[in-house]
Amino acid sequence: MFENINPLDKSIAWLEIFLLMFGAFLIGYFFASWYFKNKLKRAQEEFEEEKKQLKLENLEHANSAFSSGIKAVKTRNRKGELIQPSETEIEIEEEIEEPILNFDTIGIGTEDDKDDLKLISGVGPFIEKKLNNIGICTFDQISKWTEKDIEDVTEKIKFFPGRIEKDDWKGQAAT
Repeated sequence: MFENINPLDKSIAWLEIFLLMFGAFLIGYFFASWYFKNKLKRAQEEFEEEKKQLKLENLEHANSAFSSGIKAVKTRNRKGELIQPSETEIEIEEEIEEPILNFDTIGIGTEDDKDDLKLISGVGPFIEKKLNNIGICTFDQISKWTEKDIEDVTEKIKFFPGRIEKDDWKGQAAT
């Protein structure tokens, strides 16, 4: 009875197939559009975050240059002739002494015996990098700090004054 019926002979069958295929296309198109818009939005947010981080690093670098005593001194006049600086300008040129850590008491840390200082509460990747740059690499060194060492480290890494004592870095490093 149904052997002689071919559904593709009817023009309505072709229209149904077309509409189903078009519907599948639209679903795929809108899903892909939504997906890639979200992906682009996430990429832009990550880019903006990295841009902010880079600006902060550049700002900190610029601030450290100013705080380290770098000053411009006029050495030539408008004609290009060499001039002698006055006594007040010479006083400005004198550098502010940065504190020197006493590695005789706290010990010397190397890259080979470097500890993960981020395990100390209050020390993140940025502060860990600063500590490593001034020669503090191990928990043992931190546990041997004196009050003077804490002041010197705070001055050198330009961190919030009193934060080292508040977070008890020395006590955390000793455990």
